[in-house]
Amino acid sequence: MVDRCQDIGGEGVYTVTLSNLLAIVILSRGKCGICKGSSIYLISMATADLLVIVYNIILITLAFKYFPVSFLFYTAVCRINIAMGYATKDCSVWLTIAFTIDRYVAICCHSLRARYCTEKTAASAVCIVCFVSILRNIPFLFRYQSVGTWYGVPWGCDLKLEFFTLPGWVAFFWIHHLLNPLIPYLLILLFNALTVRHIVLANRARRGLRARSNRDQRGDAEMVNRRKSIILLFVVSGSFILLWMTKISVFLLMEITNDHFYLNYDHPVAIADISGTVLFYLSSCTNTTLYALTQSKFREELTRALKYPFTLISERIPALK
Repeated sequence: MVDRCQDIGGEGVYTVTLSNLLAIVILSRGKCGICKGSSIYLISMATADLLVIVYNIILITLAFKYFPVSFLFYTAVCRINIAMGYATKDCSVWLTIAFTIDRYVAICCHSLRARYCTEKTAASAVCIVCFVSILRNIPFLFRYQSVGTWYGVPWGCDLKLEFFTLPGWVAFFWIHHLLNPLIPYLLILLFNALTVRHIVLANRARRGLRARSNRDQRGDAEMVNRRKSIILLFVVSGSFILLWMTKISVFLLMEITNDHFYLNYDHPVAIADISGTVLFYLSSCTNTTLYALTQSKFREELTRALKYPFTLISERIPALK
């Protein structure tokens, strides 16, 4: 029987990598009108998404496809790459949670905003998330065994059968999937629901106060700024919810039916599982587009970055003459 397929095509990988690199460079310049704390979260999320692509697609999928005989498939190297692949997924997911909580506090908890929504807190949260993500995925180093030897060197990575039978590994499997993606998915839904509820109540109360004072609501600058501040939160967390929905649904279906395998790739569950995997990896390359669609200053910086090579060439041509 065929286990879950984690292979996706390599088309567009370089575009995805370039888009994340552009996002990191542009956000690092600090000219997008985003506060420093949020910038740290967004930069770290873009970096984690880039590493997801590197470890899970470039070093595993594409390397196996185009370089089947290379040092990347020494058992020790292969184990490290797989463990880091899981760790980068955790970083990407939990940094999204950290950013969602930060925006929730900034919008809904005015008493905590001054102390929590700071550059120092953001940097600390990012470091903790990355450290814990690496630490908790160390067991994946011992999940695989070598397929054989190549000139006396252990070669390849094959899943140990006891992973499905030993109580310790079964517990680890459940804890792993609870921490990613089930609990993060529920947390994002919860904090977004609480944020929407707070915004609706606050806007309703503010409109009532302004109606009593007979002031023109179109000139309410605070409501305009509030609307702009939540757009970025909703597009980032909303894309996470939509793009993870298929993967989580398939996981729950497999756990409920206790059927983790399928006979061939034409099976409906296999198609849904592969589609969910592709959508998950897509979530690691959408942030640049989302920033460009929602942040005018980011669009300006992105346009300037894309024009820079041509501007540099046009400036050099007169000098050559």
